[in-house]
Amino acid sequence: MMKWSLFPRLCRTLGFAFIFLLAAALPSAAQDWAKQQINKSPRHSEWVTIKSGGRNIQAYVVYPEVKEKAPVVLLIHEIFGLSDWMREMTDEVAAAGYIAIAPDLLSGAGPGGGGSSSFPDQDATVKAVFGLKPEQVTADLDATADYAKKIPSANGKLAVGGFCWGGGQSFSFATHRKDLAAAFVFYGPAPDKVALTSITAPVYGFYAGNDARITSTVPATTEAMKAAGKKYEPVIYEGAGHGFMRAGQAPDASPENKKAWEEGFKRLTALLKGI
Repeated sequence: MMKWSLFPRLCRTLGFAFIFLLAAALPSAAQDWAKQQINKSPRHSEWVTIKSGGRNIQAYVVYPEVKEKAPVVLLIHEIFGLSDWMREMTDEVAAAGYIAIAPDLLSGAGPGGGGSSSFPDQDATVKAVFGLKPEQVTADLDATADYAKKIPSANGKLAVGGFCWGGGQSFSFATHRKDLAAAFVFYGPAPDKVALTSITAPVYGFYAGNDARITSTVPATTEAMKAAGKKYEPVIYEGAGHGFMRAGQAPDASPENKKAWEEGFKRLTALLKGI
C-alpha cells in the first residue's frame, strides 16, 4: 500500500479550514485561456473509461504527432481536480512527443456520480480531493498506468508527473510502482523516509523559491534520498510561487512565474528524452 505523504498528514492535523484558505488564495482552476489553447490544438485527444476495481474512472488522453511508438507520461492533477489547465498541460506534453494521460481521480465522487467538472465550486473540489482514500488513488493510478502501457502506439516506457497535490502523489507513486522510468515532482511534498527506500526510478523535483511550505522540505528530502541511495535532483526556481506551471502560462503571469514555467517545461522535456 502506498505511504501517506507528509502533506495529507498535515492536512488532517490542521483541518480543512487552512486548506480552503489556501485554495481561495490561488487562481481559479478553470480558465478560458486554457480552454482556448485546447481548442486550438491539432493533436488527437479523447476521453477514455478505465476499470479500476469495481469502479470506472475517466481519463484524458492526448496523442503526439510522431512516426514511432512513444513513451507514456502519466500526469496527476492539482488539488483543483482535472481542470482545463490540466488538460492543456496534458496537450503540452503530447506536443513534445509523448502519449500523455491524465486520470480524473474524482471520477464518480461528484454530484450525480460525476467527476471534477461536476462540483459546484472550487472549495467543494478541494474538499473532495482531500477526501480521497490513498489506497483508491494508488489503485486508480495503477489502472491508468496499466491501460496506458497497452495503448498500441505506446513503446512500453512509463513516467509519472504531478503538480501540487499531484506532485506529492507522483512522489508517493514512485515508492509503489516499480516499472517507472522517471518521476517528476512539481512543488509536491515527499513521502516519509521509510517509503523513500522503496523507490527505484530517478526522481526530479521542480520547486518554487517563494513557496517555503514545500521548498523548505527539499534539503531534508535530499539528505534522505542520498542516504537511501536514490537519485533525486531538485531545482528551485527563484522568485516563482507555488503553482508556477499553471500560473506561468496565464495571460497575467508574473515575469518570475513565466520564466519558471519556461525553464521548468524545457527541463521536463529534456529529461523525458533521456528515459
